[in-house]
Amino acid sequence: MFILWILLILGVGWALLSVLREGDSLPFSSAARESPLDILKRRYAEGEISVEEYKERKARLEG
Repeated sequence: MFILWILLILGVGWALLSVLREGDSLPFSSAARESPLDILKRRYAEGEISVEEYKERKARLEG
């Protein structure tokens, strides 16, 4: 019975540590959320979309 309690405590500790380590990727984390305009700016900065496409999508998002 004692070993069962030790394993349970270790399992809960391991689960808590893994959640804390991956806290940035949680869906409710404010750091993980990007606005659509932020995503658009990042894609443009990384060269994924052209200037024309950036301007068109930005106008649609703002307007």
